[in-house]
Amino acid sequence: MPFPLCSLSIYLDELFWVIYKQMGEKYGVEYSEDEILRRYRWAYGQPWGRSRLRYVNDGRPFWQYIVSSSTGCSDTQYFEELYNYYTTEKAWHLCDPDAEKVFEAIKKAGVKLAVVSNFDTRLRPLLRALNCDHWFDVVAVSAEVAAEKPNPTIFLKACELLKVKPEDAVHVGDDRRNDIWGARDAGCDAWLWGSDVHSFKEVARRIGVHV
Repeated sequence: MPFPLCSLSIYLDELFWVIYKQMGEKYGVEYSEDEILRRYRWAYGQPWGRSRLRYVNDGRPFWQYIVSSSTGCSDTQYFEELYNYYTTEKAWHLCDPDAEKVFEAIKKAGVKLAVVSNFDTRLRPLLRALNCDHWFDVVAVSAEVAAEKPNPTIFLKACELLKVKPEDAVHVGDDRRNDIWGARDAGCDAWLWGSDVHSFKEVARRIGVHV
C-alpha cells in the first residue's frame, strides 16, 4: 500500500484577478480584470531576484512584487488587505466535498499522509482555518524546506518526515510539471488530478482503502 503525498487541491472561492480589482478600486486600481490577469501571468513568470525560491518565510516581498506588478498599485495598506484575505478560509475551498470522509478513512487504515506545497508560511494557519490540518501527518511547504516543486528535494523531505521510502509513496497533484515530473524524479509514483484520478475516493480505492 503506497503512502500518499498530496498537493491537497484547495481552490480560490473567487478568481484572484477579480478580487485584486474589487479590493483595489478604493486604492485607485484602474486596470481591467483582464489586464490584471495578463500582468500577473507575466510577473509570475519572471525570475525572482537571485533566488530560485519565490516563497521565502512569509513570502511578503514576492507577493508585494506580484500585486504591484499586476495592478500598478504599490499602496502598502492595499497589499496588506489582500495578503491577509488570502490567509483566511474565506478565500479558499477544498476541491472535493468528500475530502474529510475520505481522509479520515485513509488515516484509520493506517496510511500516512503528507501535504507537499509550493507556498509560504501562511499554509499551516490556512490549513487550520480550513479545519483540515489534522488530516495530515506531515506538511512539507517550500518556504520551510527551501525547495520548490518540481525540485525532488521537497518530495524527498516529505518522505523523510513520513519515514517512508520514495518508492513506497505516491504523490497526487494537479500540475504535470511540478507534481508529476517532480515526484517521479524523486523516485515516487505520481498521479495527475483530473486525469489519473478525479476524486479523493478514487485515490483511496487505488491505494486499497474502502470508503
